[in-house]
Amino acid sequence: MLEKLFDPASVAVIGASRTEGKVGRAVLDNLLESYSGRIIPINPKADEILGLPCYPTILDAPGGAELAVIVVPAVLVPDALEKCGLAGVKNVVVISAGFKEAGIEGSKLERRCAEIVKERGMRMVGPNCLGIIDTESGLNASFAASMAKKGNIAMMSQSGAICTSTLDWADARGVGFSKFISLGNKADLSENDFLLEMEDDENTAVIAAYLEGVKDGPKFMEIAREVSRKKPVIVIKSGRTAVGSRAVSSHTGTLAGSDEAYNAAFSQCNVIRADSVEQLMDYIRAFSSQPIPDGRNIAIITNAGGLGILTADACQFAGLSLSSFNEDTIGKLRGKLPPAASLYNPVDVLGDARPDIYGFAIETILDDPNVDGVILLTSPQAMTEIKSIAEVVADKCAHTKKPILCSFVGGTRIEEGEAILNRHHIPNYPFPERAVASMAALCDYGVMKEHEYVLPEKFDVDKEFVSSLLRDAISNGRRTLGLESFDILRAYGIPVVETLNVKTLQGALDACENMGYPVVMKILSADISHKTDVGGVRIGLENADDVERAYLTMMSDVRRYMPHAVVSGVQVQKMITGGKEVIIGMNRDVQFGPLLMFGLGGTYVEVLKDVSFSVAPVGVDVLKKMVSSIRTYPILTGVRGESSSDIASIVDTLCRVSQLVSDFPEILEFEINPLMVLPEGQGCVAMDIRLTLGGE
Repeated sequence: MLEKLFDPASVAVIGASRTEGKVGRAVLDNLLESYSGRIIPINPKADEILGLPCYPTILDAPGGAELAVIVVPAVLVPDALEKCGLAGVKNVVVISAGFKEAGIEGSKLERRCAEIVKERGMRMVGPNCLGIIDTESGLNASFAASMAKKGNIAMMSQSGAICTSTLDWADARGVGFSKFISLGNKADLSENDFLLEMEDDENTAVIAAYLEGVKDGPKFMEIAREVSRKKPVIVIKSGRTAVGSRAVSSHTGTLAGSDEAYNAAFSQCNVIRADSVEQLMDYIRAFSSQPIPDGRNIAIITNAGGLGILTADACQFAGLSLSSFNEDTIGKLRGKLPPAASLYNPVDVLGDARPDIYGFAIETILDDPNVDGVILLTSPQAMTEIKSIAEVVADKCAHTKKPILCSFVGGTRIEEGEAILNRHHIPNYPFPERAVASMAALCDYGVMKEHEYVLPEKFDVDKEFVSSLLRDAISNGRRTLGLESFDILRAYGIPVVETLNVKTLQGALDACENMGYPVVMKILSADISHKTDVGGVRIGLENADDVERAYLTMMSDVRRYMPHAVVSGVQVQKMITGGKEVIIGMNRDVQFGPLLMFGLGGTYVEVLKDVSFSVAPVGVDVLKKMVSSIRTYPILTGVRGESSSDIASIVDTLCRVSQLVSDFPEILEFEINPLMVLPEGQGCVAMDIRLTLGGE
């Protein structure tokens, strides 16, 4: 799709410069260093640059170019793009800055550039980027300080500084790349386009990205879900503490920051999330050089007991299991290792272990079918032959299909050994915890790539009824709907408590007599988000006297706390007992769309913050995981002799809510709180609802 972007026969540098230190000169120097195709400098003030014929415009260059790199002031970029289009150039990299990152005028300029590119049938990287690198073709169309080493990692980044720092870090460790892409402002080409490009790139085995946001969230999920089945996709996402600019009033809106949406989206499309630049680098080293393990059973080999214990602890925290060796393995270790050595996992070969002892232990443990991977630790003690041990590790790595990650812990004493490991592309981590985290990522991906995507279930619902109800509400200027909108839930097959809406005390008394006691009474007001906070809920009303007293007190409390709230009456509900309260909510995320939330319900949800998230529409497998992932899930399964709650009914309700909020993008926020979940087999009942609507 973008072959000529990364492997062009000719490259024009529009804004090439004679002056050292200028970006236009740096791009030209980089191309001359490694690229074998035709290089065409464009500069109206020069006849030649660095021995190459120079032309006033791309239209004057004989034969044109397959790729143009634009390095001119922002105001001149639209004209340069127009000329590229007329010259038949199909791919451009706009390095120039001064676009949307510079303010309103820059944004207008960027939009104009995007329009020109679309009109002329071109594809554009940037603007405001470092450029691109392809090690297979030798293309270095960037102003990076050096060319990347050849390897199997494709890296894209929205930050030019992250690009240059990563290249320098990788150069010191012998880590190579297939492609390096500075995304810039993503006015045209984005992470989605490059994911598709790298999916079938035979030179790429691992895809890594630094992202500050995604251009099209649902499309990103769709593409990443497919790509990650073939190759690991590792992403670090910055801006984790950002909150939405729109004011929110529901529990879901309060708890659902943008980072929760990214976590949910990445999990659902099998993207591995790195929490720091350091972790991103750690992960790509492991994935680029080591096989994916078949399971999560890990063996630890160490010459220092303390390091072994710390690593075992880290494995437990990371969700890895310590392998249980079979008797044959134990027997072989016992026959060769010193009597004081620990034969069980972690295997402590002792501080004076020679390289051949390390080699024997590695080989024996790798042969055990209960071992899926090895973490090898080395402490530089006086008798430790670091260099020779590293050579032994390199030899064993070359003859196994199981991952080996090393942690030679130290400084100057381990430098020679680390250099040998780097030369053989064996990851070495300065501390064991980082090796464990990388091994856990390898194991996680082994599960992810085998996961089958389950399509969201589609229910037979009365969509037209809900559409009509919401359309009427919007046309009448009603943006918030509460208890009076229970019919929306009924239309989507979600059970609701027996209710009656009334406007007067006498109406409440009559309703209670018809319904039967005990009852619950709730204030009816679209202006009141949290009824309990203003005295707008009364439970356990056993007779007419209770109802009258509750009604009068409730009205008094609400007038005192919210004197300007419009009260339309009260809702009387049949009181449901013997269940657990949960909350189901939705907040429409600006990047990914409807973000579902689940947790224990009631008044403490914002304090406990024990909730989980998924991006709708979503399949039943993800929703089951969503329910079981909260910390308090054991309360739903039954503790201390309690019966289990009807978890299947929770999942069913989530499925129906997923369809509802996907069907109606005008629903900005939605919440059932509480959903009363009865004992297993008895279902669940929605007790309260609130939703916020956007415009037509």
